[in-house]
Amino acid sequence: MDITRRRMLSLLSATGLLAVARPGLAAGTGAAGTPSAGAPAVTGIDHGHLLANTAAIFTGTAETNARPDVAGKVSAIEQTARTWLAALDAAQDGELFAGVPLGTRDPNLNASFLHLYEIALATRTPGSALAGDTDVQLRVLDGLAWLHEHYYGDQDQGYYGNWFTWEIGISTHVSKTLVLLADTVADHQPDLVATYVASMDAYLRNGRDGDVDLDSRFHTGANLADITTNRILQGALLGDDARITKALEDQLTVFLPIDPYALRHGVTDGYYADGSFIQHHSVAYTGSYGRALLTRVVQTLKILDGTGAADGDALVPVVQRWVTDGFAPLIFEGWMMEVVKGRSVVRTSTGYTDVATVVEAVVDLSDYSTGADATALKGYVKFIRSTSRAALNPATFVSPMSIARYTDILDDDAIEPADVNPAARSVAFNAMDKNVHRRPGFAFALARSSDRISKYEYMNGENLMPWFQGDGAYYLYLAGEDQTQAFGVDYYTTVSPYALAGVTAPVEQRRTIPELYGTPYYDNPGHPLGFTPSSESQNTYVYFPRGTNGHSGGATFDAFGAAGMVLSSDVAWVDKQAGILPDDFVAYQNTTATKSWFMLDDEVVALVAGVADPAGRPVSTAVDARIAAPADTVTVAGESRDGQVWSGTGTADLVWLRYANDTTGSAVGYAFLTAQPVRVALDQVTRSRRVVRTANPDTAVTKSVFGVHVDHSPTTTALAYALVPHATPELLRRYAAGTVVVLANGTDVQAVRHAGLGLVAANVFGTGWHDVAGLQIGGPASVIARTRSRLTTIAVSDPTMDRDVVQVTVAGRRLRKVAGDRAVRVTHAGGDTHLEVDTHQAYGRSFSATLRE
Repeated sequence: MDITRRRMLSLLSATGLLAVARPGLAAGTGAAGTPSAGAPAVTGIDHGHLLANTAAIFTGTAETNARPDVAGKVSAIEQTARTWLAALDAAQDGELFAGVPLGTRDPNLNASFLHLYEIALATRTPGSALAGDTDVQLRVLDGLAWLHEHYYGDQDQGYYGNWFTWEIGISTHVSKTLVLLADTVADHQPDLVATYVASMDAYLRNGRDGDVDLDSRFHTGANLADITTNRILQGALLGDDARITKALEDQLTVFLPIDPYALRHGVTDGYYADGSFIQHHSVAYTGSYGRALLTRVVQTLKILDGTGAADGDALVPVVQRWVTDGFAPLIFEGWMMEVVKGRSVVRTSTGYTDVATVVEAVVDLSDYSTGADATALKGYVKFIRSTSRAALNPATFVSPMSIARYTDILDDDAIEPADVNPAARSVAFNAMDKNVHRRPGFAFALARSSDRISKYEYMNGENLMPWFQGDGAYYLYLAGEDQTQAFGVDYYTTVSPYALAGVTAPVEQRRTIPELYGTPYYDNPGHPLGFTPSSESQNTYVYFPRGTNGHSGGATFDAFGAAGMVLSSDVAWVDKQAGILPDDFVAYQNTTATKSWFMLDDEVVALVAGVADPAGRPVSTAVDARIAAPADTVTVAGESRDGQVWSGTGTADLVWLRYANDTTGSAVGYAFLTAQPVRVALDQVTRSRRVVRTANPDTAVTKSVFGVHVDHSPTTTALAYALVPHATPELLRRYAAGTVVVLANGTDVQAVRHAGLGLVAANVFGTGWHDVAGLQIGGPASVIARTRSRLTTIAVSDPTMDRDVVQVTVAGRRLRKVAGDRAVRVTHAGGDTHLEVDTHQAYGRSFSATLRE
């Protein structure tokens, strides 16, 4: 059967994705709506063109590499190759490269293949002095043959360490090396391709019958894109159209948004309708694996361009939506936000560097777009360049061709810098339990967790103290700041893991995984759960445990947002109490609380209620935590509830507080909407970056650490405050006069009113009906209502993700619907207006209706 545009549109109608396979590319469809294996392969694919496209991505062309802006990249490619050629000359027994011993450590084996690729790259890069050097190319091929004979070819001896090394890492380096040296291989070692492909297939199958196992928990999302790209290249090298066909069919699945109510092959990894991205089944990961997937699929467009294998034009709009709705909200002035970076948050090269890979993908994507879409993408590239505090170094791009395109965009005076985000935007990534709230001058990012989404990710000695990163931790980014001085690895290094901004946590001392077990994981293969480094049990209980609360989500409307969450212990604690886990497995119990965040114009209002600790430990909420250079001039001043001027550190019942870094010109205000003692600290802290990641250099970092805390007691179980970016004392005094009014702050309902905005926002946690400022809400629900002139708009979301209907009644007002979502049905009873919102399988999506008197 041929895949026609009509058939593919039918297959992917729920996603809006058009056909990507050219007419004639054959595939069937399975019951789950995914391409099936075993269909006839497409014929007529131009393998030579495909291989040339691939090589050009990494080598550039004579034209691009002759440009001055690309010279640095060419020089770096050549210098890297010369470094590893010298190491090749100096190798000792048991090494291919000096200093990289082989036999027991899979990272060293992977590195050896990488270095062979880096040498091969220089021999194909125009402008490199090594370009065309056949002798060097033959040394690379000899190295590949030697590695296969001694360390890779025997599958019984191999497959130690990380599965990724054997199924993806090595295959990626080998496939690209063989592509680069295809002509030399054909002339001198024609059997090498088939030999390696057989071994790569064997590792990929790992005892399975198929080539790519779409039911494997490893072959998903970004990993699947890597695997299938490798197989496309291998198919071109072998002249195997069937292999290319199947790889394209499999890769197509990563373009489909994940439908959590109709999972394909049980996979939860990938992009969701609300812009969320998940990898490792439950980790919010746009800033790491999401970047990798973006890079890989854009490279696929470039690899297949003009080969006759696929219609890439149909995929471009899909990837562009990833950029506008998935990535752009998470990038603030060139910085990738912490809430979507998993364990990579504590790497020393993070933040601004992360965004460079996104920019390269956007640059290349713009080359495949047309009209307004291309203009928007190019304008966004310029916008990031103009707003980032770190100069983007295009030499870090993978492709010399991308560097040339990037320079052309910057030099084009007809392109104006323009964000693809509106100036004011509030995004609920409810599929991955995250919120981003943007205004001119600041951005606010919130990390939630639930029984769907992990509290954090720890792995391989990275992110050693992550325990509360998904328990309402938030990050307030201020415009004009160098975010490496405000967040990133130094924030986690110097701020206590129990006092990250926004966290409500018990006062206790926890131990890291290496401290608990002496290894970067819990090792107990003999237990019925089979704890090994890559086991599902390790993932579930050690690497990225989920919470046990079902309520985490919220509504958005007109650039405003509301989010609510119930704090819970993770699944490891619950299962340890149930006797499911081994006796020597250590689990930690969390405190309990109900929390809300209302994201408005000038402020973010946070409500905390029902704070209690089952173990009787003291509990503290970190209102904020900020770091500054030790030499910065920091002032802390405020006003106590009795009207007295207050400054410095200590404890007092404050009505407002203002932190100002006079050196950087930044300020944050805190308006306390409830009365309780507030503890303020400003300490100089010195720690090594290794406290958060074992692979970090043992570099001591000293920061001035500012913290605002409320210590809870049996009489202070509730707390309400507003974060006010760039606040002045005059602005903060207005909150005491009622700028924001707390309508409810309990474990059933939390709600606020902002008179200036004409807005009421509520999170209902309890069942039954609850009255909030003239709204009767059948909970659980998240509701935002705003009245302007004679129009009232009400937005509703189901924060539990499993309700079929949410009901809201506007008491004493008879209103008619004039606009809004079809999911909102409006009826009347007496003088009341009743809204019935169809939230069946909406997965946290907000629905709204505008009503008129």
